[in-house]
Amino acid sequence: MGTSSSHSSPPSMEAAEELRRNRILSSKLYFNVAPSKVAVIYSPSYDIAFLGIEKLHPFDSSKWGRICQFLTNEGVLDKNRIIEPLEASKDDLLVVHPELYLRRLKSSVNVSMILEVPPVAMLPNCLVQQKVLHPFRMQVGGSILAAKLAKERGWAINVGGGFHHCSAQKGGGFCVYADITLCIQYAFVRLNISRVMIIDLDAHQGNGHETDFSDDRRVYIMDMYNSQIYPLDYEARRYIDQKIELKSGTRTKEYLEELERELEIARNQFNPELVVYNAGTDILDGDPLGRLKISSEGVVIRDERVFRFAKEMNVPIVMLTSGGYMKSSARVIADSITNLSKKNLIDLNSSTNNNL
Repeated sequence: MGTSSSHSSPPSMEAAEELRRNRILSSKLYFNVAPSKVAVIYSPSYDIAFLGIEKLHPFDSSKWGRICQFLTNEGVLDKNRIIEPLEASKDDLLVVHPELYLRRLKSSVNVSMILEVPPVAMLPNCLVQQKVLHPFRMQVGGSILAAKLAKERGWAINVGGGFHHCSAQKGGGFCVYADITLCIQYAFVRLNISRVMIIDLDAHQGNGHETDFSDDRRVYIMDMYNSQIYPLDYEARRYIDQKIELKSGTRTKEYLEELERELEIARNQFNPELVVYNAGTDILDGDPLGRLKISSEGVVIRDERVFRFAKEMNVPIVMLTSGGYMKSSARVIADSITNLSKKNLIDLNSSTNNNL
């Protein structure tokens, strides 16, 4: 696996594994949630907004709050029943990230390069920690908690997370922490599971988790992405179990037909105990970075198909919202969550029901 110990001189593999296990077992991120709450995870702390810095990257960094606003305003979701996660601590992050990597984040220059927002380099690091890295650490806490909730409820949605370009050793593409790797590592130890399927349908290749699970047979990766855009990580592509490479300009009908075929293949290839679904909306027509031409309705159908796939296999599913670089993304995600509820694939009313 692509994770490494927090010590500068590497201890034995057994000692490193024991340390990782102890960190996971002593973490506060897996807390008990009242049955009255719904398996939708969000905190106002997710959103990034200060000095207009959020406008310097095409990512809509208030997307997460706007998704919940749409859902609560329309009466689909009661805001008092949303679950607020805890922030991932340094010890939580050390489960996957080496000490050296976390130390590098104390340099605003390094953070600016990962975010691809050069002006961040000029800011005092205390501001960067508070205004950028704290929101990301909250979302990491949400992704980790989502697996526990999915096991209990059958499904969970973190209205954030999905930082799939970040591996244990390296951030990039607006992804600072490896929340997908962390979510799965916690699930292995705390949920006593040993088979996880990642379905990554963000427009970009998920090179972070691919690198981290490069030689871990417990994780099966299906990744459907535009092969002509960032990150062009050819080494990480070798670690994808089921690779579906799209061309720029792929349209809705072709995309959904391909997805249907590939889900059928995945069903026959691997029998997971948990599905982690990276549901990026940068596949939308007009997205400046994704360069695909999928309609809003196409995204809603895509999400429904993945949730139906998990339900038919009787497997809990975690959904992460990941990339999406247009203001319209929040509306589409809210519509998709509403549709999942209408189709009884998730239950936004009686949270004590298990939907599997």
